[in-house]
Amino acid sequence: MTTTDRTVSPWAPILHAALLAADVRHVTYVPDAGHARLIEMLRDTPDVVTTVLTTEEEGVAIAAGAWAGGQRAALLMQSSGVGNCINMLSLIAACRMPFLAVVTMRGEFSEFNPWQVPMGSATEPSLKLMGVRTLRIDRLEDLAAQMASATTMAFNGDQAIAILLSQQLLGAKKWLKE
Repeated sequence: MTTTDRTVSPWAPILHAALLAADVRHVTYVPDAGHARLIEMLRDTPDVVTTVLTTEEEGVAIAAGAWAGGQRAALLMQSSGVGNCINMLSLIAACRMPFLAVVTMRGEFSEFNPWQVPMGSATEPSLKLMGVRTLRIDRLEDLAAQMASATTMAFNGDQAIAILLSQQLLGAKKWLKE
């Protein structure tokens, strides 16, 4: 079992505020310890609908449907979930619709799980190959400005954007023995 301390997520309130400022009304996610605090905050926000996914590519389809219905959506996922989305991202590229993803990275700083390393290394190149522009965040002080930029590019410029939250920013995950 892995864990991160959900109470110590200085970046979660910044992302929450940026999503609300951008009028994001639907957020989808596969449960992830890295996003746990942000997910809790979004679930407690009355004007935001949150949907738990069984796989990340469902979030791409829901974002497309939200856009077609006149709403803004965001997908929260871990870097290992990016591989699940590759085929579905062709929908975003073909329809030239806005798309915003917030990706918690694995396979980097202090990674203890070797299974996370390959997709962690392939996340950014894979997104770029599918036409998704990436903005990598390594420092907390850069997050608010980069997130504001990402929401503007996605929702005002009809671009596909992924914010990549580095594992160093998030803090190293720890293996817990039960």
